[in-house]
Amino acid sequence: MTTIILFDIDGTLVLTGQAGARAMTRAFHEVFGHATGLDSVPMAGRTDAWIVATMAALHGAVHDDELLTRFHDTYIDYLTHEIEKPGPRKGVLPGVRQVLDALAARDDVFVGLLTGNYERGARIKLEYFDLWRYFRCGAFGDGARERNALFGTALERVEACGVPRGAPSDVVIIGDTPLDVAVAQSGGARSLGVATGSYDLAALKASGADVVLEDLSNLDAVMAALGVNEGRPGTAPGRVGWR
Repeated sequence: MTTIILFDIDGTLVLTGQAGARAMTRAFHEVFGHATGLDSVPMAGRTDAWIVATMAALHGAVHDDELLTRFHDTYIDYLTHEIEKPGPRKGVLPGVRQVLDALAARDDVFVGLLTGNYERGARIKLEYFDLWRYFRCGAFGDGARERNALFGTALERVEACGVPRGAPSDVVIIGDTPLDVAVAQSGGARSLGVATGSYDLAALKASGADVVLEDLSNLDAVMAALGVNEGRPGTAPGRVGWR
């Protein structure tokens, strides 16, 4: 049996120092003409497609496919610059590297992404922190406005990478918001909530997460939560990488 572990990005793996929010605000201003696009729009746990559609709707702006494509490309351009700038709490979150290294050394787990980020945005963020190489595939927020829709996509892409599809209970979603937990619940997967983003331990417990941790710094606790605390080592970390 292979345990499939799907990670969220923002607030779970890294904090970008608000680079994404700055890039999105700048892109919305350029494409839609409103400088306050993100005002009153919740971002945590949402897909990028949902965020921009909600921003446009709040301002009464037309958002056809052509404009949404232009927004995407403009946002990606700004993000490549904003990610280089300093910002609050910017960095890889506690324990992330050791957990990814430990998982990469096993042959009984498969690590992927389930994130609301646009795929190109996810790559920019994770390459900046040298984490992209750990993930061979994933589901992204390019066309999906509802995060729950990403679960099926993630499993299809994992299967395309050569991992046989098992039971939903063999999947663990790691995230920092109740919406990450909801994705797991909608698909019958397990969930590990980490209080490294916008929600505290109590909120994640209340959302129904199977396990909640302050962060990923206790490797033994993380492996136990994933159900892979005992197993067999696999090939070396160098085998991981995007296909």
